[in-house]
Amino acid sequence: MTDEEYYEFIQPYEDAKQMLLTRLDVLNHNLYGEASARPIHNIQCRIKKKQSIEEKLQRKEKEPTVMNAKDYLQDIAGVRVICYFVDDIYNLTELLKSQSDLIVIKERDYIGNPKPNGYRSYHVIVGVPVYCLDGMEYFPVEIQFRTMSMDFWASMEHRISYKKERTDKEQLKEELREYANMLVEIESRFEQYNETDHQQEKRTAEVKQSL
Repeated sequence: MTDEEYYEFIQPYEDAKQMLLTRLDVLNHNLYGEASARPIHNIQCRIKKKQSIEEKLQRKEKEPTVMNAKDYLQDIAGVRVICYFVDDIYNLTELLKSQSDLIVIKERDYIGNPKPNGYRSYHVIVGVPVYCLDGMEYFPVEIQFRTMSMDFWASMEHRISYKKERTDKEQLKEELREYANMLVEIESRFEQYNETDHQQEKRTAEVKQSL
């Protein structure tokens, strides 16, 4: 894959990512109605770099070509949405998935079913319609929804153990799971101050009906 091929290849993924960011911004402003109750703390996004695409294809035992990247990779465009509370994540994903022109390609709920090491997040890959002169095509965007504590845990876990050979892997896994459980407890304590009352639930239903 040449540099020229790469930059031409990623353009529609960049467009799909930007379109999705706009939709998330609209939901953030409208989900609960009040600025003080917006569900999203911050959003991070990226387009996979050429080297990362080639390395992932090679791990899949595929030639690092543009065609194989399009056929075998669904995380070229990635968005990470950091929310305040778990309820915010489920409300946002429900509304996003209800948008009729988006296609849900794949989803994994690692909040309800955490990974063995304690990792929690909600992953969903959606197909976003991108319109060009010669028609429309769906391009996948991978979204990870996390609370702030989930993101803190995942960032520290990545820093400590990603791509490193360790002799204490099992002990580390147990400790990480323990820390994840601590954060769940802290999160639940903060949750009691969150105003997820009947008015917010009603507002969520109204927003869903308007989409």
